[in-house]
Amino acid sequence: MTVIVEPLHVPEDEVELTAIRAQGAGGQNVNKVSSAIHLRFDIMASSLPDDVKERLLALHDSRITRDGVLVLKAQQHRTQEMNRFDALIRLHELVNSVAQPPKTRKPTKPTRASVRRVRQAKTQRSEVKAARAPVRSEH
Repeated sequence: MTVIVEPLHVPEDEVELTAIRAQGAGGQNVNKVSSAIHLRFDIMASSLPDDVKERLLALHDSRITRDGVLVLKAQQHRTQEMNRFDALIRLHELVNSVAQPPKTRKPTKPTRASVRRVRQAKTQRSEVKAARAPVRSEH
């Protein structure tokens, strides 16, 4: 049975967005325009379900600080609005990637027939190797 989980939505009032100067090459506006966006999201203080918070913190992602704050930097686009949108999209993708709980592993046993086939192959291989041994002469 497949359980479909509705995509989670992070309220914008739980996200702190700060405009900063983008790194890398620029043009005439490079030192004047703050087009990159720093997104900070406090996982523990958010309204997400507790199990989703736990799975987010368990990711061991370098973008998550020791205090449980997710920090994303968006500077791919030229405009601040596009970078803001990109940062929010990436936040939602990350949250929704852990929204569905992982499947629990059910241990299985090999079938009786497969065990028999493995043993049979092992015996046959053993006989092939035994046949390679030098012939002993009895004097």
